[in-house]
Parts: sequence; structure tokens; C-alpha cells
Amino acid sequence: MRDAVPIDAVVSDYLQLRNAGGGQLKGLCPFHDEKSPSFHVSPSKGLYHCFGCQEGGDTFDFVMKVEHLSFSEAVERLAAQAGITLRYAEGGYGRASQQGERTRLVEAHKAAAAYYAEQLDGPEAEIARRFLAERGFDRAAAGHFGVGYAPAGWDHAVRFLRGRGFTDKELILSGIAQEGRRGPIDRFRGRLLWPIRDMGGEVVGFGARRLREDDTGPKYLNTPETPVYRKGQVLYGIDLAKKDIAKANQAVVVEGYTDVMACHLAGVTTAIATCGTAFGEGHIKILRRLLMDNSRSEVIFTFDGDAAGRKAALRAFEDDQKFASKTWIAITPGGMDPCDLRCSEGDAAVRALVEGRSPLFEFALRSVVDEHNLETAEGRSAALEAATPVVAGIKDPAIQHEYAVRLAGLVGIPDERFVLRRVGQLARRGREPGPARPGRAASAAGASAGGASGAGPAGGAPPPEGGRPAGPPLNLRSPAHRAERELLKVALQQPQFVAPVFDAYREDEFTGPPYAVVRRAIAEAGGTEHADEGFLARVREAAPDDTVRALVTELAVEPLELPRRRQREADTYAAQLLRDVRLAAVQRRIAELESAARRQDAQGDAERSAALWQEVWTLQRYRTALMERGADALYG
Repeated sequence: MRDAVPIDAVVSDYLQLRNAGGGQLKGLCPFHDEKSPSFHVSPSKGLYHCFGCQEGGDTFDFVMKVEHLSFSEAVERLAAQAGITLRYAEGGYGRASQQGERTRLVEAHKAAAAYYAEQLDGPEAEIARRFLAERGFDRAAAGHFGVGYAPAGWDHAVRFLRGRGFTDKELILSGIAQEGRRGPIDRFRGRLLWPIRDMGGEVVGFGARRLREDDTGPKYLNTPETPVYRKGQVLYGIDLAKKDIAKANQAVVVEGYTDVMACHLAGVTTAIATCGTAFGEGHIKILRRLLMDNSRSEVIFTFDGDAAGRKAALRAFEDDQKFASKTWIAITPGGMDPCDLRCSEGDAAVRALVEGRSPLFEFALRSVVDEHNLETAEGRSAALEAATPVVAGIKDPAIQHEYAVRLAGLVGIPDERFVLRRVGQLARRGREPGPARPGRAASAAGASAGGASGAGPAGGAPPPEGGRPAGPPLNLRSPAHRAERELLKVALQQPQFVAPVFDAYREDEFTGPPYAVVRRAIAEAGGTEHADEGFLARVREAAPDDTVRALVTELAVEPLELPRRRQREADTYAAQLLRDVRLAAVQRRIAELESAARRQDAQGDAERSAALWQEVWTLQRYRTALMERGADALYG
């Protein structure tokens, strides 16, 4: 299974990966919030590790963590992706009873999506086809986006899915059905439906549009919160747009399902939309992972030109600086949305809308200023007071200065220095520390102790009750342990360069206790001399607990401290590390023996003292050989 589904192919469904050198890939971690990539993937090892939050493991671990699945559900998900047929152990009640809950709910949605798509061709769906045609969408467009129709009867979908082996409990839990007086009934009836897919392309919910006047329900009805659908963590169209978003470094956020369709058909294939909720934190995290959150990327919000649209745009301004990306806004003319614009003026108008974007900072500033009468001194003063906090809230000092100058011009105040001082005062006031929020100090302490330095709680403190095991102590990354860490990395990543000499190294030659345990796990896995394709998996299995297993993963993924121009010298680098670790061990042993010999001298035990001094002399000769001949001395 691991060979059939490469880890980089799986991970790239959730975030953009870029070359990190040495056969490694890196991206923004999906498990914690960050702006600089610390999430590394090693395709050759089939492992990932984040040096920020210490999460790591293999392909199954990644899918389990990112999708909140059990191990069996992760296996089922990857098997389906690879086209592998699983055989379930005998003794159960059939395949349905043995599959994980999430897998069953996703399969129910998949079956429902196919059913609804088929119903779009039926005579009852004429009203739905007419709705699409009036907005410029033909049958091919509907098929591309998987648009379907839910029949108006009470339980058409329920009866169909029962026939496919799904239980009433599963249908209600999925949100496809809801409780009725006499049992489950269809949630969506007589409506046009859009399947909502997650990053991996799985259908997890539906958005449904009212079509008939006698339908007293809301205009748009979405799947409720379920174990597989959380509206704050999904974006409509992300499955179709994700590759183009990563490639173009651009995401276009629109307001509705038909707007996404219109944009894609017009050539703006980076368009996505929220699903019945405001654009929020969960959506920001999805886009940041795809855009790598760099200053070259763009997030473009499109809104109607009416008052509601302007209000929504100003609300987006509040989230703007959660991106490192440049944030823009495109206001559609005449209150039209992108779908209306395409119908009225064609595909070129939609592309022009996106191309004519303006900075969100500028839009927010102008929107506040335009609310005041600038023909009077009182109006100009009020505009300045209202707009100054907007400019003061800009975090980038250079951009803040530029917009302060622009504000002076917009309001018509000739003294730019007065505006700059006023903005500066508010900005400094905003940066002053306020009362500490609960958990803030703990978070800061955790970040300084661990974070990107790859450390957990120092001193081997026990992990918090109910939390994940603590990582290795911070001092493992000190210069004193560098050679040991690098040698273990070579042994795990390129064992051919240290075998068989490494296998003769004792555990006590590694002064960091966790490193000594990793050394033991390597020995229990057969040693570097017998390393094969399953070597790394055996080392991870030999780890005594999750903490050591996480450290093994980290060492197997972390790039060697070898400049890229010297990557071909890995064998020489490995020999140097073998020599350095052995030399340090010899020097420690010499110091111990000299101390013991002096104690024997003081006690008058000449025989014992002589034996100790002889051992010291032998090790000193060995030390000299290591210093003069390097790794060659290890071979005799």
C-alpha cells in the first residue's frame, strides 16, 4: 500500500510542496499555523516530519491526522485512491460493518452525488435545467461540476441509498436524510444540488438551491455539520482549483456556487467559495497551505458593488493580515456577481474583473473616507478620525507609511506629518501589551522551548496528561550533540555510507539518552549492514514508544547539515561523523580512566593503577590515530 500511494502524492492534495534539496520536499504544516515552511516530506523514505510542531510519521499517519481517521479508515481511503481491493477478515457482518464510520459516510455521499446527477436528466428536473441554462451553463458544465437534482418526493434518495446497503442511521448521520414522522426523509427535495468536495476530492456535503415558489425553505440549504462536513473548513471548488492556485500563486474568493462555475468556465480556474458561511480562520489555513503564504501570492476577494458587498469586503479586511500574501478586492459593476457578469458581458468581462483588482487596504480606506462630507472641515476631521485606525492597523511599517500619506491626500490635509504622527500614535498604542490571555504565556514558553528548533519540554519532563508525548529535550540540538545527531541521520537516510562500522558503535557512545535509544532501535532492526527497503519501517517498529518513534521520523526526514554543492560528498561527510563521534567517546573514556588511575595512585594500589594507565596509553594512541588518519583508523 505504501509503495502504491507515494507520500508526496498524498500530501500534495492538502498543501503545496516545493523542493527543499537533498531529495526532500517542504511546505506549510497542515497541523499548526505557520508562515515559514517547516513541514518536510521525504518521498524516498515515505515519511513526513514538521520541525515546528513535531508531528511526523508515514503516509497512514498523515491521512489519519489530517482527516481525523482511524487506521482502518486511512487504509480504506488510500486503497480506494490506489485502486486496491481490500479483503476483510471473516467473522463480521459484511463489509459495511467492518468499514470505518467516516468511510461509510463518504461513500454514502458519493452514491448520493451520482444519484442526484442522474436525476438532472429526468423530466421533473426541467426547472433545474432551465435555471442552469438561464445562467449560461449547459449540460457539459453541469457534468464538470457534478451538479444534480433532488426529486421533490419525501424519500427518493433514502430509498435509493437503502438499496445500496446504507442504514438509516448512516443516512441521518451523513446529513443526506433527516428524521421524519415515520422514519428518515430526504433533506433535499425539489432542489438543484452542488456536491461539496474536500481537498482530496471526496464528496462530503451538498449545497442546494430552491427552485419553486411553493418551497418555503431557505434559498440555499446546506448539509448540516457532520463528522465529515464542517462548513468552516471546506471551500467549494477547492478540488478543481487547488493545482492552479498553487501554480499561479493566486486564489479568487467568490460568494456562490454559480460564481465558481462562471469563473472557471471563463478561464479563472483559481476561483473558490465558502459554503453558507463567512470566510474565516479555517478557510485561511487552507489557502495559506496552497499558496505557501509568500509575498508573491495573491488572494482576491470578489464582492457585489452594493452596500452588502462593500460591508463584506470591509469584513474581509479584518482577516487580510493573516496572510503574508497580498490581498486584493474586485468589485463587480452594477451589483452583478461573476455569474451575472458572464451572462451579461461574456467570459472576457469576468477575466477583466479579476485583472482589474485593487489593493484591499486602499478599498477599505476609501470606503471609510467616502462616508463623510469632505467639503466641510468637520467632515474632513471626522473622516480622518474614522480612517486613521484603519491605517494604524496595517502591520507592515512601509505600507502603513504609504497609506498614511495617501490618507492625508484623500482627506485633503496638507500637513502629511500631522497624519503620520497620528497614525504612529495609534499604531504604538495598539502594540502595547495588554492583560495576558489565558494560555498565552504557556504558548510563548512552548514556542521558545520547542518550535522550529525541534525540541519539546526540556529535562525529560513527563508529557501533559492527555497530551501527546513530549519530544526530545532542547539540548539535543546543542553543538555538543551535533555529530551524534548527524551520524544517526546518515545511518537512517543513507546507511550504505556508514555500514558496517556504525554497527560496532555502542549505545554509550551517544551521550543524548534519546539518541542512545535510537541507536538501540537501529541495532534491533538488523543494523545498517542489513539495511534494505524495509529498514526504516523496522527501526520505527523497534522504537519503544511514540516519543522515540517521532524522533526516528524526524531524523529520517531532516536534511543533513551539508551544503547543497557538497551533496555528492555524503560519503566523506559520513566518514567524518563516524570519526567525530568515536573520537569524542574515546576522549570521554580517557578522562574517566585518568581520574580512576589518579584515585588508585592516591590509595597506593600500584597494580590497579598501572593497568588503568596502560589502558589510557592505548586509548591515547587510538586517539592520535583518529586525529591523524581520520575514519581510516576505524578500520584498523
